[in-house]
Amino acid sequence: MSDSTVRCWLVERTFDDRNLVTIVYATPDGSKYHQRERSAMSLQQGSAVTAAADVDPDELEAVTDEETRERYASEVERTANAHEPDEEI
Repeated sequence: MSDSTVRCWLVERTFDDRNLVTIVYATPDGSKYHQRERSAMSLQQGSAVTAAADVDPDELEAVTDEETRERYASEVERTANAHEPDEEI
């Protein structure tokens, strides 16, 4: 992690019927998130999903729903306690 990035942790991974995987990383307090969409094929052949990602602050979106913010914060804590940041999960 550099001074210009924010450490975010994996909080959500969903699959849709178009074979896309949506990956959501959130800040430790759950107030901001970064969402990525990748094809299932690219996950099998490309870079893996890790427990944490260092995200440029300009790429973070605000979590506007309090329930989602609390869920993200709880999931960040669980993920951070169970995995190293660069661990593939």
